[in-house]
Amino acid sequence: MRAQPTASHFVAGAYRDDPAGRRFESRYPATGEVIAELNAATEATVEAAVAAAREAQKAWGALPGRERGRVLRRAADILRAKNREISVLETLDTGKALQETLVADAASGADCLEYFGGLAASVEGITADVGGSFVYTRREPLGVVAAIGAWNYPIQIACWKAAPALAAGNAVIFKPAETTPLSALKLAEALKEAGLPDGVYNVVQGFAETGRMLVRHPGIAKVSLTGETGTGRRVMADAAETLKQVTLELGGKSPLIVFEDADLDNAVGAAMLANFYSTGQICSNGTRVFVQRSVKDAFLDKLVARTERIVLGDPLDEATHLGPLVSHEHREKVLSYLAIGREEGARLLIGGGVPRVQGFEGGAWVEPTVFADVTDGMRIAREEIFGPVMAVLDFADEAEVVTRANDTPYGLAAGVFTRDIARAHRVIAALDAGTTWINTYNLTPVEMPFGGVKQSGLGRENGRAALDSYTRVKSVYVETGDVAAPY
Repeated sequence: MRAQPTASHFVAGAYRDDPAGRRFESRYPATGEVIAELNAATEATVEAAVAAAREAQKAWGALPGRERGRVLRRAADILRAKNREISVLETLDTGKALQETLVADAASGADCLEYFGGLAASVEGITADVGGSFVYTRREPLGVVAAIGAWNYPIQIACWKAAPALAAGNAVIFKPAETTPLSALKLAEALKEAGLPDGVYNVVQGFAETGRMLVRHPGIAKVSLTGETGTGRRVMADAAETLKQVTLELGGKSPLIVFEDADLDNAVGAAMLANFYSTGQICSNGTRVFVQRSVKDAFLDKLVARTERIVLGDPLDEATHLGPLVSHEHREKVLSYLAIGREEGARLLIGGGVPRVQGFEGGAWVEPTVFADVTDGMRIAREEIFGPVMAVLDFADEAEVVTRANDTPYGLAAGVFTRDIARAHRVIAALDAGTTWINTYNLTPVEMPFGGVKQSGLGRENGRAALDSYTRVKSVYVETGDVAAPY
């Protein structure tokens, strides 16, 4: 089983390798099999990418927005036409079930390209009358954007970052996570096929040092990162050396609150999606599930019954619900938290170990796991696990649960389940979170700005807010009369 790309990097419209770069492998998490061998970008490749992007951006940024939009919309059509091919590649690279990648990865990336392609012609400034003279503003592209992706949604994140940046007239250099390096190259192929000029979208592979070269490079105007909070701090510090703009989409330990009047079947379904989808490897997951005490037992009974029916198996079989974690290294981290949960006194309801999946014994598997009777001070309730591990806490009333839900350094997401619509809006308004849901969870249409507060990040992906963040405002004062001077 191989998914070897033509070469490791995509610079100035062509594949290239960097033999001097550190070699690394991409492995299929379900078996541990090597599917591709690549090399990391050295300084020479990074410099070539920056030079190509800076040169190509001049003409791209000067095009009318409607012409840029056409390219993005054509790329969206290409991704949709190749959805199955790219979805299989994404499953091989990440281990996520094909049932998921067919609908949540390249398909959502295509939606993003289409949406920002439609917005590209709407980048505009304002005018203001100032007593006979007037002021107007121009929204101009920033220049070259360095985008650094995460391994959980590789092509989706590549599109979330590239589409608004390209629509606004910037060039992009994308660095995928070294764990999942392959699908960003497929996006590069689709954009080139759609007519994107060479050099406007580039891919460089590598590790933290490659990302640091991009972040520190004086020829790059902005950095957009999806990653862990610790990585975000380091990127922000490095970007400060040249006062780059940053968008940081970081970690979370988000609350999902279930009141006693909620539809419990819907709430259980949402809690499962908020903890088990993508094998729990989603930054916005509602991993602290607060359930009002009067319905806790009923909620847990339904939850365990439905969790028992989750199908683990061949990720390429569309009947499989849950694939392995992205790597054995990451599995060790998740397993350590399962041990911590037991040691801290949480009640294990289901899961908590390594399943034996016939034919895939070498995979990075973890059972979908539910802990009940979790308290706020437990590490499984405070630290991001990034695996299929749900912590269920109980609460007495609204005031209590809002206070406890906000007692975290994170603020990425939150959800509320209740039939009382006034309470729903009241609680959502009181929660310290950037992305929230009422009576659902983890739906992220491209029209909806996505991002967090506190240590969950800065700025927003998607929506009009993302497009604006890839532009700078130039103010122009136009004098229509004489210049009054005291000299």
